[in-house]
Amino acid sequence: MGLIRRYYNYFFSSRRNLARRLRPILGFVPSNLDLFQQAFFHKSNHHNTKKSKGIKFNNERLEYLGDAILSTIVAEYLFKKYPSSNEGFLTKMRAKIVKRKTLNLIGDKMGLDMILMEYNNNTRLSKSMMGNALEALVGAVYLEKGYEATKLFVISRILREYLDVHALEKKDDNFKSILLEWCQKNGKDISYEVIDYYKMDKRDRFKVAVVVDGDQVAEAEDYNKKSAEQSASKLALNILYDNSQDDI
Repeated sequence: MGLIRRYYNYFFSSRRNLARRLRPILGFVPSNLDLFQQAFFHKSNHHNTKKSKGIKFNNERLEYLGDAILSTIVAEYLFKKYPSSNEGFLTKMRAKIVKRKTLNLIGDKMGLDMILMEYNNNTRLSKSMMGNALEALVGAVYLEKGYEATKLFVISRILREYLDVHALEKKDDNFKSILLEWCQKNGKDISYEVIDYYKMDKRDRFKVAVVVDGDQVAEAEDYNKKSAEQSASKLALNILYDNSQDDI
């Protein structure tokens, strides 16, 4: 029955274009196209939102599930790949892989933007929508194929194809962590303040300031509070580096 459904989806379904776009990404044709279509519906596009059994038809729930599954698969992958590494190293590596910026880049490389544009034509795409869709896609694969098939998909078609894990070992772009360490080293107090919060393109947007020893050093804004803190931290590091003889 599953084979017949996949055959129908690929050749005769009204959404066969979606099935054909997904096949090279997933390595298979989905049986449940509703599920995979939902993975690309963003909550900000109200024109594409419908309700099913009281639950809004967008990718938030799939994103929630995919986030948990992806984190588990990456943790197992790193545990086996680095048998001699301690918990701290494994935790940092997992954080680098599943962080929003990394998932956004992977989603872009996979071509998820083309599908997102098709199903969110009334919403301006943001980088974060790529990572959200990628997590939702992992959730959809899990619901259709189960854990082992999802693990194979994540490792073979995401981690090995689009990510240089060894390069990530040496890369540290957690600017907030770097700034916190510098402040501790130099005996300075640091805090982050949300100085503005508003709607843009029907989405929440945060403006965050970095305050060091009571002085506002830098500010940045983004659709995600943590991303805004990272951007503000990067700007603050550049400013503090220019004004200090110490290495940052």
